[in-house]
Amino acid sequence: MRKKFKRQEYARYKKLGEKWRRPKGRTSKMRRYEKGKPAMPAIGYRKPREVRGLHPSGYEDVLVSNMEELEALDPEKQAARIASAVGTRKKNLMLEKARELGIKVLNP
Repeated sequence: MRKKFKRQEYARYKKLGEKWRRPKGRTSKMRRYEKGKPAMPAIGYRKPREVRGLHPSGYEDVLVSNMEELEALDPEKQAARIASAVGTRKKNLMLEKARELGIKVLNP
């Protein structure tokens, strides 16, 4: 599970959002990596190169808009995500075809 890096003192002031901002204060305990303070992002938290950019299921996420794109997928490495522009009737046909080909659909 990914670590959530939150802004320093975001809970203290309502106007501050949770989104990460680097602490820049001279005496900031967080900037100085003091024990008991929230962690700051560092290169050591990065994922291994093999799984970077993959869906949590381990498949490569591929956006599919039509049957040709669906048939071109590799069922062992890639999973389909049907585009939102595809209508219900065409989506149902694509789901049936994906089931036949053994392709995982991420948004059935």
